[in-house]
Amino acid sequence: GGLGKDPERAAERAKQLEAIDPAWNCPWPLNWQRHYRVLADLAADEPHGHLPDVQPGVTFDGDDLGQWLKRQKQPGTWAQLSTEQQERLSRLGIKPAPTPPPASTTKSSGKGPSKTQQAFQRGLAAVTQWVEREGDRPVPRGHSEQITVDGEAEPVAVKLGVWISNTKSRRDKLSAEQLAALAELDVDWI
Repeated sequence: GGLGKDPERAAERAKQLEAIDPAWNCPWPLNWQRHYRVLADLAADEPHGHLPDVQPGVTFDGDDLGQWLKRQKQPGTWAQLSTEQQERLSRLGIKPAPTPPPASTTKSSGKGPSKTQQAFQRGLAAVTQWVEREGDRPVPRGHSEQITVDGEAEPVAVKLGVWISNTKSRRDKLSAEQLAALAELDVDWI
């Protein structure tokens, strides 16, 4: 909609932008595309086009590319990426980290994760999405984050501000796996 009111001129401008970068109008957040583009340019300088080892702390223009990359590899984040985003990362040699085995303290009878575990995973997915989009900006208490959940036709709203407050107050009851998952996000209140 920002290419002008004249449809012919807008179509010509879109074609020119497409020639410069086919992903100029990507359906995912521009923040994601910006990080990916920097890493893709870095990989282009390497043999076989695969990305060198980029650890957290490696920055470009103030963005921590290593931390961003680490988040993309997390199974929960990877699952939320579109197929095209996953394919783009895979072409750079990036694969998701193995899914950790379920906690041995599960009280369920083998029917899958408990409701508490599901709620934690949804909250974790929501905070991952927030951190990806907003960085380390604090989450307002009343904020709800829309996430996609397997098996659900529509996005699910997670009251993220409330979830964070509750998780902070109950952090002594979190499992080691849950604490590790939060630490992966570099959330400073853990």
